[in-house]
Amino acid sequence: MNQRLETAIATATRASHLARGVRSAWIGEGPPEQQAPKKGAPEKRALDKQDRSPVTIADFAVQSLVSLDLERHLPGDVILGEESAGALRQEDHREVRDGVVSAVQEFHPEAGMEEVLRAIDRCSADAGDQGAFWALDPIDGTKGFLRGGQYAVALALIENGEVQLGVLGCPYLPLDPAEPNGRRGCVLAAQRGGGTRLYDLDGNLRGEVSVSSQEDPAGAVFCESVEAAHSAHDLHARIAGRLGVTAPPVRMDSQCKYAALARGEGSIYLRLPRKAGYEEKIWDHAAGAMVIEEAGGRVTDAHGRDLDFGAGKTLRHNIGIVASNGRFHQQIIEAVAAEADLPK
Repeated sequence: MNQRLETAIATATRASHLARGVRSAWIGEGPPEQQAPKKGAPEKRALDKQDRSPVTIADFAVQSLVSLDLERHLPGDVILGEESAGALRQEDHREVRDGVVSAVQEFHPEAGMEEVLRAIDRCSADAGDQGAFWALDPIDGTKGFLRGGQYAVALALIENGEVQLGVLGCPYLPLDPAEPNGRRGCVLAAQRGGGTRLYDLDGNLRGEVSVSSQEDPAGAVFCESVEAAHSAHDLHARIAGRLGVTAPPVRMDSQCKYAALARGEGSIYLRLPRKAGYEEKIWDHAAGAMVIEEAGGRVTDAHGRDLDFGAGKTLRHNIGIVASNGRFHQQIIEAVAAEADLPK
């Protein structure tokens, strides 16, 4: 295992523990009816970005943690992260800032407030088709995080426009799909040409994973987003009907859907645009795509084109996402074309 992959697995594991700790202490672990801030926890758990999506203490803290870890072990590497620390520097957000610093100091006790905020802002690398950079989504599926659902820490290395390795920390995903009520939390890691491996949150290798061997699309299981804003559920249902799929869809937040497909828990994942001109962010798909492809599956856009991770911060040359176990990918593309009026 090379140093970059080893470091990515270690930091995703640490970040998963951080995220679990924040959710448990500040929001509550488990289903929404069980969630209540613990005694003494600040009432202010999140602040809103300009696009109104919630940003939790965990988003900022995970980005700082990953930045500090990579800077320590891979000092020449640059990072592109989703967050910036500007809002945290405002006095109105002191309570959130204090929570972020406290969470990071559990793992980096030497880091003061300015070091924590600097690490967040360090994640501002340029994206493009030249050179190498890490793409980080610190908490992918923030609404799932707040709701008590699935969320992921997504970290990928992109070099000259191609993903070379991807790691997904899934703090709430069952470790063993056969035991949905058993131990939770896992990390899936993939390197180009090296397969996809599953680790528990103690850092133990649990083995390689592979996509479903399902050959007939009629027997497939769809995975899709919980949020209707992210997933055209009615359109997906028509596409499923065209393919002969009868099983109900599995809905979960975040790139955990990629993890589920990589482990064979489903065969199809669709994310089709809800509005014209929407461009997917690279950090929302880079790690997950690598995990599925190295597990034997396939990931393209809705027209069957390879995803272009060298076009900048977005997949602006692609329309939507289609991921599958690879056995009937072209049939899915044809069903999408028949049911969806998508731009070319």
